Amino acid sequence: MTTHLQATTTLNNGVKMPWFGLGVFKVEEGPELVHAVQAAIRNGYRSIDTAAIYGNEEGVGQGIVQGLKETGISREELFVTSKVWNADLGYESTLSAFKLSLKKLGLDYLDLYLIHWPVAGKYKDAWRALEQLYKEGKVKAIGVSNFQIHHLQDLMQDAEIKPMINQVEFHPRLTQKELRDFCQQEGIQVEAWSPLMQGQLLDNPVLQEIAERHEKSIAQVILRWDLQHDVVTIPKSTKEPRIKENADVFTFELTAEDMEKIDALNENHRVGPDPDNFDF
Repeated sequence: MTTHLQATTTLNNGVKMPWFGLGVFKVEEGPELVHAVQAAIRNGYRSIDTAAIYGNEEGVGQGIVQGLKETGISREELFVTSKVWNADLGYESTLSAFKLSLKKLGLDYLDLYLIHWPVAGKYKDAWRALEQLYKEGKVKAIGVSNFQIHHLQDLMQDAEIKPMINQVEFHPRLTQKELRDFCQQEGIQVEAWSPLMQGQLLDNPVLQEIAERHEKSIAQVILRWDLQHDVVTIPKSTKEPRIKENADVFTFELTAEDMEKIDALNENHRVGPDPDNFDF
């Protein structure tokens, strides 16, 4: 069982990644973003996830600088992720996009760099670029996001290095069990985006009953469910009380019956685009 906020999973290349982190999707540049990242670090978070398309890498970088200064921890103790956007997929364009992300973040290296979406005909060239960045030590781990089984199989046919992460939409209405099973067989760590389904699950009666029994919030129950499925999770929040509350999921454990009840909520329902039918 994952027992504390800074607990890590070991990726297939030996790199350790925190099970829990802060996501910043749709958080605009500005003081709120900077303070959120700083607050996360202050409260023990050691993983921050952003992306080029979020348009907030500079603010994330500022929050990291302030958080490190306030807490006295080293850069090496943080795990920072960004992603290359669809328009930049390609060998040279991905290398350029990575360089720009690094500059905006104000960092010397990234801990994880992902291909954001599996754009047909483009992700293999982008993957070659990620492999090059990895070999050069500019990124500690490389992976993908929103890849389905057939995308992973296609990529791995030609890849020299197997992806270490697949970050996908994952919540009780979209459990993606076949994909998770495939990734587990291949040694690819699954990571959840939109774990709380953008707030759409916070009045669910099944989750409410489980939450009341454990004296936790529905959000905490969902995040605990993620961890007990061995899925890395990165809930988004800009408010320090919620950042702290989200991370308070290590003092209880869901029962097997709880897990089954939550699994049974699956409807294969997405709040984000379908990776196979995304208008890029």
